[in-house]
Amino acid sequence: MSSTTETGVATISTAEVRQLQESGRPFEFWNVLTDQYFHGENISGSRRVPLNRVGKETRDKNIAKDTEIVVYCAGPKCPMSAMAAEKLAKLGYTNARAYEGGLEEWKQAGLPIEKV
Repeated sequence: MSSTTETGVATISTAEVRQLQESGRPFEFWNVLTDQYFHGENISGSRRVPLNRVGKETRDKNIAKDTEIVVYCAGPKCPMSAMAAEKLAKLGYTNARAYEGGLEEWKQAGLPIEKV
């Protein structure tokens, strides 16, 4: 049950991210916070791909256009996840979603994070 933002970016909820992780299905899970806003925390199972390096990452890793990609940032007030999902859509990625709850909602739910 995906929803979308006013700019048409597909979104995913905390519960949906957990279901995706538990499904064992492979997917890309990226913290897109830029250096200025990154404070050494990732949601467990994700890796950091700063917003300004999203295009380079997809090229360097040769990520298929239909790969499931979930991007997140600091929380609901942070625009970077939506910006990253929009950027991925413009690059031709058909299965990119923004987890707008981000680190803030993840931690509020008591779910694991990693210090990096």
